Amino acid sequence: MRKFGLIGKKLEHSYSKNFFDKLFNDEQIEASYDLIELEDISLFENIKKQAYSGLSVTIPYKETIIPYLDALDDSAAEVGAVNAIYFKDNQAIGYNTDVTGFALSLSKLLVNKTVLENALVLGSGGAAKAIMYALEKLHINYTNVSRNPQTGQIDYSAINKKMLEDHKLIINCTPLGMYPNTDTFPQIPYAEINDSHILFDLVYNPAETLFLQKGKEKGATVCNGLEMLNFQALAAWEIWDEYKTLEVFK
Repeated sequence: MRKFGLIGKKLEHSYSKNFFDKLFNDEQIEASYDLIELEDISLFENIKKQAYSGLSVTIPYKETIIPYLDALDDSAAEVGAVNAIYFKDNQAIGYNTDVTGFALSLSKLLVNKTVLENALVLGSGGAAKAIMYALEKLHINYTNVSRNPQTGQIDYSAINKKMLEDHKLIINCTPLGMYPNTDTFPQIPYAEINDSHILFDLVYNPAETLFLQKGKEKGATVCNGLEMLNFQALAAWEIWDEYKTLEVFK
């Protein structure tokens, strides 16, 4: 029986095990999926010895996992973050399927909507890097917002009415609002949000974060990260199952 799993620091909120358990059951695949909490990424060295066929990677290890891998797929190398690992020929190879997951989810959301030109990406971690890479592929310009802005980023205090008029897509790539800290949300001027905006939250638990609730109250279109999670998980399974293309990607 093949073994798969998810590594992260806090995984009690994770939906991934339910997703893969159902996939394995529905497709009659002899495989298991474990939740593997690591207090420190250095413990990954022990995991590498446990005969896993593939692993998913979540917060906070999407970037710090890279030095422990033997090779990177082109997408992971360009993004600088990994959310899926495939073990093959005694090598641990990193991939980034968040790019595929987000692009597919956003494309479905934009059907019959005005073409978007500019986006605000809230957060600067591994998830944000994948989102910005996907936006480039979709030919959508973006401005990256960080609490500790570096070159090319802006601070939350710089988001004003004019910026929100110019940026109709707002993507929360931070863990703000994620269970159990459901009373937190990104500090943006929600009073300036209207029905021309789309608020996309990578958080999926709870299904409607305060970020999405506040946007919804202003008439914005809102979307959580569950569909993106499903798409990125299916893309990871494609890699682990030697590219036997799933129906969703045909």
